[in-house]
Amino acid sequence: MELTLLGTGAPAGLPRPDCPCAACASALGEDARAATSLLVDGTLMLDLTPGAAFAAARAGRSLGSVRQVLLTHPHNGPAVEVPAGVPQPGRVPDGRELALLTGHRVRAVAMDAPGTGYEVTGPDGKRLLYLPPGCAPAGLEEGAVGPYDMVVADVVGRPDALAKLRAVGAVGPATDVVAVHLDHDVPPGPEVRRRLAAAGARAVPDGTTLVVGASGHGAEVPGGPRRTLVLGGARSGKSVEAERRLESFPDVLYVATGGTRGGDTEWAQRVAAHRERRPGSWRTTETCDLVPLLAEEGAPLLVDCLSLWLTDAMDAVGAWDDAVWADGGERALRERVRSLVEAVRAARRTVVAVSNEVGSGIVPATASGRRYRDELGRLNAAVAGECEQVLLVVAGQAVVLRG
Repeated sequence: MELTLLGTGAPAGLPRPDCPCAACASALGEDARAATSLLVDGTLMLDLTPGAAFAAARAGRSLGSVRQVLLTHPHNGPAVEVPAGVPQPGRVPDGRELALLTGHRVRAVAMDAPGTGYEVTGPDGKRLLYLPPGCAPAGLEEGAVGPYDMVVADVVGRPDALAKLRAVGAVGPATDVVAVHLDHDVPPGPEVRRRLAAAGARAVPDGTTLVVGASGHGAEVPGGPRRTLVLGGARSGKSVEAERRLESFPDVLYVATGGTRGGDTEWAQRVAAHRERRPGSWRTTETCDLVPLLAEEGAPLLVDCLSLWLTDAMDAVGAWDDAVWADGGERALRERVRSLVEAVRAARRTVVAVSNEVGSGIVPATASGRRYRDELGRLNAAVAGECEQVLLVVAGQAVVLRG
């Protein structure tokens, strides 16, 4: 079964008409995208969009053989620009199945927002799932459908849809996940590709033809790094960046190393803001005992943050006191750091760790402050050396240092 993506953008396209934003201004060449429309084996069209005939011609395809046009968007108005000879668009009721003379079977999948998703099974038995913008499947049960060969969905706008599909086994390691409905929320080019790769997905230019279920497609999708370190200054967006890297996974263990700090209202507000933006399926544990967690198999681990872990470690060994530091405190801290770094090296589960990048500004006025600055720099360097990917977040922008 072949799939030609006549468009891969949001309903308004990318760039949006008359939009002055930086993302739209840089959406040029292959990063310019028409509204998403799919052509399956030249006979089935999913979403008829403006200029579909010209888009097909640019892709080396014709709409002359189209026998069925199905809509996913929630609007009930007439489709625009129905080319001559192309059937009038329709919609399949949720849960119903449509059998085409071409040998394709189409089943309508209920969504959690207005719209209709479609599961397409080709004559060769390969299975494709296409989701409309801003939607995730509703009412899926674990093991009900098995892994699809390809999923085409709004990965950037609804990463939780991918998480839901993974949770029930509808997306597996061999599933080719293609992002569509791409809008101006994320800068096009390297940034959107980086975010998609972290989710195990990819984007392709308009007009691309893909073979559903083709062996070897995974080589085109960079595998997500197993260990990632996200560095940044205060309020740089480092925690948001770290959380974003795992939001398409159904089960994540969030390790908060800062504790609760009873009586500190401002700290409680910070913790509440963190919890509010995390997916509801994530679990949270408050601990600085990271080595056992890193040694376990299990769900992805998000550690926020190593700088607070270091504070706790320095408290435990009395490293703030000059005399204690000289009389075994330094050696004890080095041993704790060594154990943590070795655990990161040996970790089998996906790990995303956050840490502060300090030392680029004012020199601390106290010896203990300077000691903390130096030890955090050493810790960051040691952990970074064991990570496949290292990011530095500055003013909300992630710069890839490694990976």
